[in-house]
Amino acid sequence: MELEKVRELVRAVPDYPEPGVLFRDLTPALADAEAFAILTTELAASAGAPDLIAGVEARGFLIGAAVALVAGAGVVPVRKAGKLPAVAGSRTYDLEYGTATLELPAGTVEPGTRIFVVDDVLATGGTAAAACGLLADVGAEVTGFGAVVELAALKGRDKLAGIEVHALLTY
Repeated sequence: MELEKVRELVRAVPDYPEPGVLFRDLTPALADAEAFAILTTELAASAGAPDLIAGVEARGFLIGAAVALVAGAGVVPVRKAGKLPAVAGSRTYDLEYGTATLELPAGTVEPGTRIFVVDDVLATGGTAAAACGLLADVGAEVTGFGAVVELAALKGRDKLAGIEVHALLTY
């Protein structure tokens, strides 16, 4: 199966970013033209026919832009706070060690816009839920969420109730 090529290139990095964590590094899969084409095409097929693909900072930008191109859709970044000159909306969410805020650029999403959200990894679901919530706040219709990797034991999917989740690889 084609996704096995992607799986083979996802590097497991023990004890990063802290002891006891097994980090899944997608960089080798993104750097391999064939694997990148496979994951892009697979996520685009999951996206259906959205108006926009929203890529979540930062690897979601890379993946989201490629998915948008294949899907025939536009792309919009969901950024960390303070990175945009004009902001349509923001959403703050809890992290294990504090809070973070995501922002949406002004003038990019109209009410009723159909958006498929893309990120590299679905872990605890906090960032994914915040991104989807932010888009809903500005009137978008979130049609689904796609990730290259889902870390199933962290149950991030549970925070996306009512949103169809597509993960290419599950660990």
